[in-house]
Amino acid sequence: MDNFTAAAPGLNDTLGLWTDYSLQYKVISSVLLLVICALGFVGNVMVVLVVLTTKHMRTPTNCYLVSLAVADLMVLTAAGLPTITDSIFGSWVFGHYGCLCITYFQYLGINASSCSITAFTIERYIAICHPIKAQFLCTLSRAKKIILFVWAFTSLYCVMWFYLSDIQLLVYDNVTIIACGYRVPRKFYLPVYFFDFGVFFVLPLLLSAVLYGLIARILFLNPLPSDPKDKKKKKKKKKDGPSGADTKRTSCKDSRHSSSTATSRRQVTKMLAVVVILFAALWMPYRTLVVVNSFLDRAYLDSWFLLFCRVCIYLNSAVNPVIYNAMSQKFRAAFRKICRCGRKGSDKPAAYSVALTYSVVKDTSMVESADHFTTELEELTVTDELLSDQKMMFPDPCVYEKVDFSDA
Repeated sequence: MDNFTAAAPGLNDTLGLWTDYSLQYKVISSVLLLVICALGFVGNVMVVLVVLTTKHMRTPTNCYLVSLAVADLMVLTAAGLPTITDSIFGSWVFGHYGCLCITYFQYLGINASSCSITAFTIERYIAICHPIKAQFLCTLSRAKKIILFVWAFTSLYCVMWFYLSDIQLLVYDNVTIIACGYRVPRKFYLPVYFFDFGVFFVLPLLLSAVLYGLIARILFLNPLPSDPKDKKKKKKKKKDGPSGADTKRTSCKDSRHSSSTATSRRQVTKMLAVVVILFAALWMPYRTLVVVNSFLDRAYLDSWFLLFCRVCIYLNSAVNPVIYNAMSQKFRAAFRKICRCGRKGSDKPAAYSVALTYSVVKDTSMVESADHFTTELEELTVTDELLSDQKMMFPDPCVYEKVDFSDA
């Protein structure tokens, strides 16, 4: 689709002879785009279903990831599928209203995905660098309101594409081709492209680079800020004067919980940083092509390079669920559950480890219920459903303190 793949100046000049795409190009482009769109559609639908149907997955960060998944679905549907028909037929087949609506939803998905990435980057920065403020800023209800605002803003902003896009007749020497293009001259729609480039690409990436730099300084160079709730509990326990055994047990729990929280936050931040980096890398060829073509008298529209740009864009919309599965224990477990791939009845522990397992689960649930933020900053906190058989059979030394009757 011309108004998606490049800002193509010079389309209404003398066009010469028209040549259809080669059979090789049609087969490769159609199969490649269809596979990417299908996998991306399945993956993003699974992300939405996992968060909506699993209670412990409904966190502020995951809400932004659902918004990103919906935006990616919109891009794959409104841009990917029409691109396949363009590769096969070489012309626009969806008519006038199809041109208007598809162009609108393309840019809506693109801009909403950029805003969603910016939103979860800011949420991560507040959650990690300002944990006290995060308790009332990074809440589930606030995340829903922000997402609603993002979609309302981008929906209104993209209305202009109903007035900028239209069907074009490209008259060649040997044939007339129907294309979905622009109803206004180049000087009017190029500023819109540059505004989009600055607001929905350059600005989010610059902001993300600064914020993730600050986050990295906290997570990897400095110790994590302590939870104010933990401070209160320590003061209370110190005042009450617990016994030596209780103090030892409590320190083991606090150490295990702090280590789990720190590791979880690092893993979540790494996952989201990878999403942002891939967004920048995979959108760069298309954005660069638009900028370069804006300064050329005749646009560079090599079909294979355009295919490369399209593949990069659709890969960006399809690859995020793969990242979640590879870098998040919770998403991986939820994906397995929703696909019914987990083994049933074969993961029961041995009889002699039942009491030990109960102790691990009990200690974990006690720590989580007492210390877990309402904002659910720890996306990967260890829970009973994620405990592996190895952890059940070989718990850490702190747990042995619980079960070897040392207090008796």
